[in-house]
Amino acid sequence: YDLGVGAGFYVNATEEPYSKHYHMYTYVTEELPALLESQFNIGKHGLRSITGHSMGGHGALTIALKDTNKSWVSVSAFSPICNPTKCPWGDKAFKAYLGSVDAGLAHDATVLLSESSGATVYDEILIEQGADDNFLSGGQLFPEHLVEAAKKVGQKVTLNMRDGYDHSYYFIASFIGDHIAFHAKRLRSKYAEILALESSSSLDFSVTTGKTITCQAMVARAPKQPLTLETITVDVPQKGEVRVKVMANALCHTDVYTLDGHDPEGLFPSILGHEAGCIVESVGEGVTSVKPGDHVIPCYTPQCAAPACIFCQSPKTNLCPVIRGTQGQGLMPDGTSRFKDKDGNPIYHFMGCSTMAEYTVLAEISCAKISKELPLQKACLFGCGVSTGLGAVWNTCKVEPNSSVAVFGLGAVGLAVIQGAKMAGAGRIIAVDINPDKFPAAVGLGATDCVDSSKLDKPVQNHIVDMTQWGVDYTFDCTGNTNVMRSALECAHRGWGTSCVIGVAASGHEISTRPFQLVTGRTWKGTAFGG
Repeated sequence: YDLGVGAGFYVNATEEPYSKHYHMYTYVTEELPALLESQFNIGKHGLRSITGHSMGGHGALTIALKDTNKSWVSVSAFSPICNPTKCPWGDKAFKAYLGSVDAGLAHDATVLLSESSGATVYDEILIEQGADDNFLSGGQLFPEHLVEAAKKVGQKVTLNMRDGYDHSYYFIASFIGDHIAFHAKRLRSKYAEILALESSSSLDFSVTTGKTITCQAMVARAPKQPLTLETITVDVPQKGEVRVKVMANALCHTDVYTLDGHDPEGLFPSILGHEAGCIVESVGEGVTSVKPGDHVIPCYTPQCAAPACIFCQSPKTNLCPVIRGTQGQGLMPDGTSRFKDKDGNPIYHFMGCSTMAEYTVLAEISCAKISKELPLQKACLFGCGVSTGLGAVWNTCKVEPNSSVAVFGLGAVGLAVIQGAKMAGAGRIIAVDINPDKFPAAVGLGATDCVDSSKLDKPVQNHIVDMTQWGVDYTFDCTGNTNVMRSALECAHRGWGTSCVIGVAASGHEISTRPFQLVTGRTWKGTAFGG
């Protein structure tokens, strides 16, 4: 390596003799992407990731961190020069290319991270470093500086120190597969978002508006029977109704619970599903809150917001009963169904949503309009799990900063509770499950402790009391198991602990505890759809 020969920092030189031809930053950020896109059809729609080795690793990190237009989906590096203004290579190069070391601060990954606002652009930055790299011990690379800067601003950096590896290309070859997989995962996710957005923007609903739609749906014919793919018809929306095209679905435990015959309101045949991202196809008479083309999330517990509704006007609940009666009968508010099978027989609605169909009809108040920039395959989780978990923390229990929390059950709802507790400033968050494979996700979202209750030699509530001396301030049951509900209550803090039931138990099941648990200051409450 020497200036102008071999490797070089990714900068645009301003000093002679390099300023005429040495424009590495422009080449990598503009010329090379344009060449790959025009000649090889690679990188269109912002589907670009960046990685590099040594000075190229420095370039990958700084280019990604300097980018304000989200031009790069992901970034990784092998043996990068992480803090070049503090190393001999950077001292020499920045003085020669830019006139001073200070001019190189704008191309120093550690400095860029330190001066960032803390709003992370990348979910993770992956760095591979050989532990036997002579440049590591020689004061050229400083990966520890980058990691420390990242911690301060909340940017996740994964630094893999590889024993027995040096700075060579053999080191790159040994782990390049991991980096390709790292980028491929994120590029696929970005591509799915782009496809969803393109498909929604290219839909022409003029051909179906005002007409009955024939489409496919997964129909639940009977309890404990597999869903069947069937051709159905979906009628036009009536007054106060909205017909939507379902673009994305998530599976909730309540769907399985109903299909298994545990729901006393479960009706068959029906179309299940209530966590979805949809696009409005047409609207019925009097609908003003949404229009065709809008993106919406169906809400199974909607609020009418009428001034005369004591539930909607109360800050204590979200349990508006306006359409609850017909919804529980598997019907629209006018008492009829919009679905028919191929023989013309009606099919029941489910939770006012029935999203396991290509098209469905909703009450207008059940439509929550969202930004079109939010990918529907992610937005669908707000139709139940995420909203329920976050709302249980923020609305129902109002968890305070520095509180202690225990979460029983680490499905979508439980993980959302952990996120909500973390965002509320909880000081200790104990995650409880019988599947330890769920613990990494829980820790990643904010859990401070993990307990596998199946491995304990005592009741889990006793174990948590032992961990905390008097129990935790807030506990959340996200399982629907009545025994777990009792455990959650009984490890709530003596004198003021609150336990919140979120999981839905099977029909006929009852909860129990000793009255003394309540007499000694604990509160037992429940929540639906986030309160």
